[in-house]
Amino acid sequence: VWIEDNKGWQWGFAISTISIFLSIPVFLSGSATYKNKIPSGSPLTTILKVFLAALLNSCTYKNSSSAVVNMSSSPSNQHSNRMESEQETVKANTTTETPTGHLKFLNKAVTNKPRYSSLECTVEQVEDVKVVLKVLPIFACTIILNCCLAQLSTFSVEQAASMNTKLGSLKVPPSSLPVFPVVFIMILAPIYDHIIIPYTRKATKSEMGITHLQRIGFGLVLSIVAMAVAALVEMKRKKVATHSGLLDDPTKPLPITFLWIAFQYLFLGSADLFTLAGLLEYFFSEAPIRMRSLATSLSWASLAMGYYLSSVIVSIVNSVTGNGTQKPWLSGANLNHYHLHKFYWLMCVLSGLNFLHYLYWATRYKYRGTGTAN
Repeated sequence: VWIEDNKGWQWGFAISTISIFLSIPVFLSGSATYKNKIPSGSPLTTILKVFLAALLNSCTYKNSSSAVVNMSSSPSNQHSNRMESEQETVKANTTTETPTGHLKFLNKAVTNKPRYSSLECTVEQVEDVKVVLKVLPIFACTIILNCCLAQLSTFSVEQAASMNTKLGSLKVPPSSLPVFPVVFIMILAPIYDHIIIPYTRKATKSEMGITHLQRIGFGLVLSIVAMAVAALVEMKRKKVATHSGLLDDPTKPLPITFLWIAFQYLFLGSADLFTLAGLLEYFFSEAPIRMRSLATSLSWASLAMGYYLSSVIVSIVNSVTGNGTQKPWLSGANLNHYHLHKFYWLMCVLSGLNFLHYLYWATRYKYRGTGTAN
């Protein structure tokens, strides 16, 4: 970024192109030792098959029940005949395994033999789908965190561009600020692995130290703190702009160092470390072997959805606050006229509500295999 700002964009593109060409032989040199596993089946196909089988069997069960009602002469006979039919069907179509009691609707995928052989499911497949459905609420609760992370590469960069970006004789390009969370993660990662985790293992006397869901929850708390810090820093930046008489002049840098922005990068970088690490470990340990690739990809899907949601929230905020003679909070050529601090407080409140939503699901979650609650 510094080279592009000071030497020209052509140098930046040239360096990127050369780097890509140099990476190709490095990749090819290691590809010979890589063991390719031929994929078999698709987790998405399995999920769709289980849902369709459960739905069709449910309809078949209702139709058969209606027939029994019309043919039976007494309510007692109806009940006994239905119970006997269900017991015989379950014994005939299931293996020694029996499906668990939660999400009972999916159990219907194995209670009857489907009309189409391609929809025939095993108990193992049904249980795999149940596990994936159980992790979806946890996945959904991390989207708001990634929505907060999106602010680091948008409004935070604009804030820094209006501030003093000099470090001694070096002028730091504002667009290079997203390197801050990366640096913080590189510093915090070894501390996390070699200090925090060993300490929590001793304190809790468990191999895991703190559970995966506790790590995710701690990251969500840090995102709340980060948004509050971002709001306070923005209030300070606007106060400096007012006192220095530069509120209406966005062309001149404010007499305040851009390092104030580093605080929100620090907290959001830490939040990303705890949540992303916890989320990947959680998906990898909880998802069945056949579903691991799908489950671990949810963490990156959460990141993408968070960035899209950020754009949606900004559009909604501007449409709601821009009524009549009032200007939208986040619109215009002068950042000093934005109500960015209010937007950050809004994100702080949304993050807090999201954390309460997360607690609802996390406290009720039972880890696969152990059956113990978090």
